[in-house]
Amino acid sequence: MKFDAVRILSIAHEDAPGTIGSDEIEARLASTMLRLGLPSGIIRKLSGIESRRVWNEDVRPSQAATAAAEKALALTGVDRDKIGVVVNTSVCRDDVETSTASVVHHNLGLSHTCLNFDIGNACLAFINGMQTVGNMIESGQVEYGLVVDAENTRYATERTIERLQRTDATWENFRDNFATLTLGCGAAAMVLGRASGASGEHRFLGGVTLAATQYSRLCCAQVDEMITNTKKLFHHGLELALTTWGRAREALGWTADGLDHFIIHQVGKAHTETFARILGLDLGKIFRLYPRHGNIGPAGIAIVLSKLAEAGRLLPGQRIALMGIGSGINCSMAEIIW
Repeated sequence: MKFDAVRILSIAHEDAPGTIGSDEIEARLASTMLRLGLPSGIIRKLSGIESRRVWNEDVRPSQAATAAAEKALALTGVDRDKIGVVVNTSVCRDDVETSTASVVHHNLGLSHTCLNFDIGNACLAFINGMQTVGNMIESGQVEYGLVVDAENTRYATERTIERLQRTDATWENFRDNFATLTLGCGAAAMVLGRASGASGEHRFLGGVTLAATQYSRLCCAQVDEMITNTKKLFHHGLELALTTWGRAREALGWTADGLDHFIIHQVGKAHTETFARILGLDLGKIFRLYPRHGNIGPAGIAIVLSKLAEAGRLLPGQRIALMGIGSGINCSMAEIIW
């Protein structure tokens, strides 16, 4: 899908205030790791994650998403009565029912005519939310839209540590739950609107998406547990990314040298560096979030975009690639011209 009239008016994020180091997690798992013969420092070595940002377990995703949304709205000056849709894209939700978007809608005091719903698609959902709102703006259904995401993975991480502390925990349990130990917390929000020619608007050109759903059972999560076949997910995800990159080259005219920033969903060190090597990307154009924030799921791409904008590292006219692989498996690549 490609857009002509869609603009990004603002992007904002909320960092979770707490920090848990990989060494701290290993200290809590010391007896299990010793019994299983696992070396010290394995989490940091395999993932490249020194620490991850965390909220307390009682922080609801809607609270953090609302805080990020308030920042994003303040940056635009758009009257919130003109927001036509709010889409929540988080993996973590307040409840199974109702939608987290409806809580954010209420918290923000949005109009009763403003549509509100959740989109769930693992780590691709924020890009999918941008695409959905972009379609609504391009078609004239709404003038402005808001995409939000907040991940509080603390509950899942704590329950996973507790299970791995048990005396009957096996090496297979550690392997299958390893990805959960890399998760972090954070929130982001984006306001999109129809092009007006005003300064501060950034073009969202749309993008391409491909699926390989024969691998949909490689990562399966509940609120307290995520079981991941890391090796197969890594292999088949990168395989799909290479094919999607080919489609993006055709549809968007992408070349590795022609893009200024690659904002990718960051699982960890091995994923990031292998992704760049396979696609021929310059690692210097990839802002690395994971070492101090962990894997923040679908919020990660938006948080990196927000941090780059906040630091003044995005210059007018620069081409920015948003690139994500999500369990399912799905892959999306989209472009922003700043």
